[in-house]
Amino acid sequence: MGSSNETGDTVQIATLWRDGQQMPLGTLGGPSSNIGWPVKNNFGLISGITENGVPDPLGETFSCPAFGFGSGNSCVAFAWHDGKMTQLPGLGGNNSIGAGNNNLGQIVGWAENAVRDPTCVSGGGLVQFLQFEAVVWEPKDGDWHAKQLPPYPGDPDSAATAINDRGQIVGISGTCDVAIGAFSAIHAVLWEDGKPIKMDTLGGSGWNTPTAINNHGVAAGFDNSPPDIINGKLQISFRAFTWSKEDGVTNLGTLRNSSGQLDSLSEATDINDENQVVGVSFQGADFSGPRAFIYQEGTMTALNDLLTKSAKANFFVFSTGGINNRGAIGAQAFLVSNGVVTSVAHAVLLIPTDDRNDDDHGNAQSVIMPDDVLRQAPGRVGMGRRLGPPKPP
Repeated sequence: MGSSNETGDTVQIATLWRDGQQMPLGTLGGPSSNIGWPVKNNFGLISGITENGVPDPLGETFSCPAFGFGSGNSCVAFAWHDGKMTQLPGLGGNNSIGAGNNNLGQIVGWAENAVRDPTCVSGGGLVQFLQFEAVVWEPKDGDWHAKQLPPYPGDPDSAATAINDRGQIVGISGTCDVAIGAFSAIHAVLWEDGKPIKMDTLGGSGWNTPTAINNHGVAAGFDNSPPDIINGKLQISFRAFTWSKEDGVTNLGTLRNSSGQLDSLSEATDINDENQVVGVSFQGADFSGPRAFIYQEGTMTALNDLLTKSAKANFFVFSTGGINNRGAIGAQAFLVSNGVVTSVAHAVLLIPTDDRNDDDHGNAQSVIMPDDVLRQAPGRVGMGRRLGPPKPP
């Protein structure tokens, strides 16, 4: 699951790939829709976000730009099953986001209420007025019902990103800010039985965001690493992490570039029940030079290094979505033509194999990444901002 850009790259549609066939899921009236988080449901339930075709009554941008939406419509959470997209109920505001779900049919995310929150700010083209809270949606009597989750004590706002089959939910808690990460993610939070528990972080002041949790209660995501307040402003210094009650937080680090230098940023996008973690490592602090990774048994490895010779000759994997318990990974890759990475990006499925018959498995010659391609990588959606470099001037 993910999204597919329409011609012109101004509209995207939530998309399901099944048995090799691509199926657009449509929208609820607006131009675009998206599935922004790995969906963990084996029975065909999908959750995501869609524009609703109605200009936002307050002119808010909410979290919509983080998912590539820019029409000015409100964006709302949806559930999709058996060919039907259904809007999930909100908390009294105009906007909501559908994130992860589980095999019990529960969906988590966040939604605005009707409260004007004094901790909301606007700027840089982003506008926010209303408070938002973490939500878990559950089916009952043929309909969907929303249950608000409390933020961490002392915080006014929160958002949930993932839920496992034990009902453990992870997400963020903080101030309203612009509803796009930053100080909205002062605290990383685990909800158990509806109660928020503060997770250990790497010590950053914001952007502390779990994106996934497996059925063993191990979470993964990205934290800011300190010092991240410079001249009074919150900087971005993401590091991929894992967390559990037993072991606390672990900094997964970053990949090294071809010169042996460590990359500047990293984020984890998913973790499976084998504790394999996938994510992205960025060479530059501006999110340039993205490379997908897998972290297992204490080691981070670039997924491109694990490709067969034939795959490496055709694809450069720069981003990840989810990983299932069999190790199959949903990812994004640029096409490679004659050893040069092009700007054409596709959704790909990476399937683990023990086949070593390919003569140069994992050792095909290096590809060339032109600067313009390196800087235009369409970053995947991280909690609260679109993780990817800006378009060059």
